Amino acid sequence: MKAYAIDPETQTIEEIDIEMKANTTYTFFKSILIDDLTTINDHMIHTDANALSDEKKGFFIGEQLIMGVALLVGKIGLEENDVTITKEDLEKLIRFDISDFYTQAFALLGQSDINLYKAFEVKQGEEIVHVSTEWVLFAFDIADERTKEYFLTELKKVLDNNEDVTAFIHKLGQLAINAAPQ
Repeated sequence: MKAYAIDPETQTIEEIDIEMKANTTYTFFKSILIDDLTTINDHMIHTDANALSDEKKGFFIGEQLIMGVALLVGKIGLEENDVTITKEDLEKLIRFDISDFYTQAFALLGQSDINLYKAFEVKQGEEIVHVSTEWVLFAFDIADERTKEYFLTELKKVLDNNEDVTAFIHKLGQLAINAAPQ
């Protein structure tokens, strides 16, 4: 099956031929913890859930934050198959440059066991909204410098005091949604 391996370290996209079996993604990443993302229509992005704590580089596919090497395969319904996006079109979606805020946040968050993509609930007025750590990072990355510094300083304090990083991210997710226009 035709797939793409995307490596942010070398900033390369390699077309590979893989045989999808029950353990293919686990073998590819040498890990049993895999995140699956459906950012591109009719495709699945597999990533190593340990990439953040293993200090792997981050990059973006569209607006989707990816950590470490990614495996992109086609997916129609429940079936994985050949990728249908061209390498050229995929290259247009990929951005390997990330901000200093993301780099610093990754270094700090990598000291915890937080998952970037696990959704949690916050309230926007009377409505429940689902966000993730990835979204919280995005919200703070587009904020002013002082707000970014607040995020990093407070996160460092949480880590230094062995406090709950997940609770901290949930609190800042709520702050970010409160600041968002409704």
